Amino acid sequence: MADELAWMSAVELKRCITEKEVSPVEATQAALKRLHAVEDDLNAFVTLTENVALEAARTAEAAVMKGEEFGGLHGLPVSVKDLITMGGVKCTFGSRTMADNIAAADAPSVERLRAAGACIVGKTTTSEFGCKAVGDSPLTGITRNPWNLAKTPGGSSGGAAASIAAGVTPFGLGTDGGGSVRIPGSFAGLFAIKPQFARIPAFPASATTTLAHIGPMSRTVRDAALLLGAISGFDARDPFAVSGPVPDFLAACDRPVKGMRAAWSPTLGYANPDAEVVKLCEEAVKALEAQGCEVELIETVMENDPEDIWMAEFYAGVGGRLRDVLESDPGILDPAVAKALQTALQMPIADYYTKVFERYDFRERMRVFFEDYDLLLSPTLPVPAFDAGLDTPPQDPHADIVGWVRYNYPFNLTGTPAATVPAGFTQDGLPVGLQIVGKALREEDVFAASAAIEEARPWADRRPPL
Repeated sequence: MADELAWMSAVELKRCITEKEVSPVEATQAALKRLHAVEDDLNAFVTLTENVALEAARTAEAAVMKGEEFGGLHGLPVSVKDLITMGGVKCTFGSRTMADNIAAADAPSVERLRAAGACIVGKTTTSEFGCKAVGDSPLTGITRNPWNLAKTPGGSSGGAAASIAAGVTPFGLGTDGGGSVRIPGSFAGLFAIKPQFARIPAFPASATTTLAHIGPMSRTVRDAALLLGAISGFDARDPFAVSGPVPDFLAACDRPVKGMRAAWSPTLGYANPDAEVVKLCEEAVKALEAQGCEVELIETVMENDPEDIWMAEFYAGVGGRLRDVLESDPGILDPAVAKALQTALQMPIADYYTKVFERYDFRERMRVFFEDYDLLLSPTLPVPAFDAGLDTPPQDPHADIVGWVRYNYPFNLTGTPAATVPAGFTQDGLPVGLQIVGKALREEDVFAASAAIEEARPWADRRPPL
């Protein structure tokens, strides 16, 4: 029974709890049992919060037995990435500089998880301050991909992706400042969405304040819709927080895609993807087209790779937070991260602001592009998962630590919703993701298209060989 519960979707598990077929305590115990069964192989968690999870489960179970009103995530096990604060629990940011840091209070997203009745089993691993697109850090070591333990699950939300793909929890919270839910989502065979910027409010402020999103990761599209609906909404502590009613993301999963217009771009104009990746993504695109979505091939969406714009803002933000460490003890940091931060801090202020205004120009060009389309489709990543312990794929030896994720960071610059949906598996059994980007504030379109692909090409019944 425990194994069956571990692989149950959150939507189905919620139904079972509501109808008293499964108790929240049973569900949480099953998640914890699975966690301990796979953790030695995966190294997906920094800190376990078993007592917190079980206390929440007992509270949820008491409410069920008394016939009280249920929360939206009542009794459902979930994980939280270690860049998101959880009051009274360590928040290490994957860094030896923060190894003993105890968070003073819950982030808004964690507050809402608790209020909705979720049972938080632990904090998942991240690359140091979310600065690398792979799953390792000097503090926690290497996190591994359950589809092949020799491979990376990607990053920086690598622990969340690995644990969800391995059946620990049906969903979890990650962050995405340059692709950090979409990258591991693709490598681990998950659905993951970076919603509209500040749809999920962030507090305390991130070091990458105008780029970082909080986003759900899950084995099914509807599970992510359920989670996103429960934790979205305005919060005055985040000056960017989206106000107004929260859309019904679950209902959007049932919307037909007939009549929607999508641009399909294998390279965006500058990427160099593996042929097998493109082939699998094309098959997923055809499944969407078969359901009535109008798809147009667009080879060049962007004239130039906007990596330099993104890097100036992201690494300058983290570097500013870590300036004292960089000056006094840079050896305590991941060498690749330290190098990127030091380079960013050497940029003259006038050059930095030139990049800031280039970002505004880029965002406007993309807004105009979306006047003709509801969606932009591309590979999520140019390659399948590569060997754990490497910072960049061997196919791209000249890329920097984030430059190889060429499809992802452009949409942190725009702030618009973007998801990865499983497109299939390579001949080596590694997952490949299709990226689906929507217009500003139009997560509903992304969910509709993602659910349509999932219906045509279901993936959640396939399990990694752990």
